[in-house]
Amino acid sequence: MITKLSSAALRGLEAVEVEVEVNSPGTGVPRMIIVGLPDAAVRESAERVSSAVDASALSRGDGAITINLAPADLRKEGPSFDLPIALGVVACAEKSQLGRAADCQIHGELALDGSVRPVKGILSAAIEAKARGKRRLLVPEQNAQEAAMVPGIEVFGVRGLRQAWAFLNGDEELAPVVPEVMLLNKAEACSQDSLDLDEVKGQQSVKRALEVAAAGSHNLLMVGPPGTGKSMLARRLPTILPDMTEEEAIETTRIHSIAGTLGPGEGLVRARPFRSPHHTISNAGLLGGGSNPGPGEISLANNGVLFLDELPEFRRQTLEVLRQPLEDGQVTISRAAGSLTFPSKVLLVGSLNPCPCGYFADPTRACSCTRGQVEKYRQKISGPLLDRIDLHVEVPLVDFRELSSRTSPENSETVRERVRTCRVRQAERFRKAAGVRVNADMRPGQVSRFCELDRKSSCLLEQAMEQLSFSARAYDRILKVARTVADLEGADAVEEAHVMEAIHYRSLDRRLMG
Repeated sequence: MITKLSSAALRGLEAVEVEVEVNSPGTGVPRMIIVGLPDAAVRESAERVSSAVDASALSRGDGAITINLAPADLRKEGPSFDLPIALGVVACAEKSQLGRAADCQIHGELALDGSVRPVKGILSAAIEAKARGKRRLLVPEQNAQEAAMVPGIEVFGVRGLRQAWAFLNGDEELAPVVPEVMLLNKAEACSQDSLDLDEVKGQQSVKRALEVAAAGSHNLLMVGPPGTGKSMLARRLPTILPDMTEEEAIETTRIHSIAGTLGPGEGLVRARPFRSPHHTISNAGLLGGGSNPGPGEISLANNGVLFLDELPEFRRQTLEVLRQPLEDGQVTISRAAGSLTFPSKVLLVGSLNPCPCGYFADPTRACSCTRGQVEKYRQKISGPLLDRIDLHVEVPLVDFRELSSRTSPENSETVRERVRTCRVRQAERFRKAAGVRVNADMRPGQVSRFCELDRKSSCLLEQAMEQLSFSARAYDRILKVARTVADLEGADAVEEAHVMEAIHYRSLDRRLMG
């Protein structure tokens, strides 16, 4: 007898339907053979399935059992095929047709005792199942909330193999899971909720730069000596970003689902990600890759903040690979078997000291670095990478009067409301422009249309370009930042003051890094 069940394999951010075919003629030496380009984890499922079936008091028949995972030319990876393979084996032994399996896609890893463990990529699988016309999805109970975020498909969560068998065989009824909006990481969400911009004393100019960065999704670089609050400010940037849209939340959740960072029972990601990798990270860790290419830190920070603390401590080659993802908003990983693409629409925040000791040009403390050490330190960040960072701001030491002041600074919610209003203006402006959400996304034609300058502003920008030797890319980015500054003030036209502030944010790299 041959039994056919539906499952899916992950390929990048997408899922591809896989048909699990089980043939058990009841003859031959008892063994289980899995074909269809399986990896080691899939081949090992034979042992897990045999133990789980026996522990669940179900029959797996006699003789040889052949399992084919079609299409045969697609590599199958991971343990998510355990449950459909086991159900197919039992169905062949019991000669059952499994009537409810006809329009059902099945996923799950099996423990040796027959319990079902959660697997990665369930949200992508649910989206693919709906596109294929499936009406039901049978998944581990811990993945059910995640899958239920896709409307128009019934999701059933199971705890064990025997329960899954009883449901598909019609012996037990299960209620479809009702989706609940939950956060990505409860500990991280609580941590972000406890942070607020009013905890940072002084640094008004840097807070203004954070507001501009959040409003237009502009990349930001903070330069200053140790102890000035660069990391403290960066960690509070997510608190002034607006809530994610439904589309952004689903896209972000899919990435975290594939990476396996969603906790048990968690559903749609609502908190904007904040990722801060260590400077020893590899190229593959930052961009994504591996034998089974998965998302890296830049994709895990999609629609959120990627914070690179002490930027020159990262390997220069690792920093250089950021150039294309920052420009295109996506990462393409090419392998012999094909190319995979992951989104990387991040707000990049970097911080660095002006020199290895941190006190170059400091008015109160002497710098102990030689000229060669300073030059070597600065050369770790290339001009092309700096050109892709829109805002360069100096973070000075905070004096005693500001630290001891009892005046309450602006809180995050106040700034966030201004950012939200500014984003609404941009959404209205770009409502007919595909792929453009904020000012930082504008293409050259849109920059010319929406950032038109009057004569005085144009002369000011021309002088800055000549005196500071800005590149053509820097010219475009100055206009985008000026457009954001104008939006924050509710101005329809970009004026001289807006251009002047945008130029100020670009001059720091020439003074300290040039």
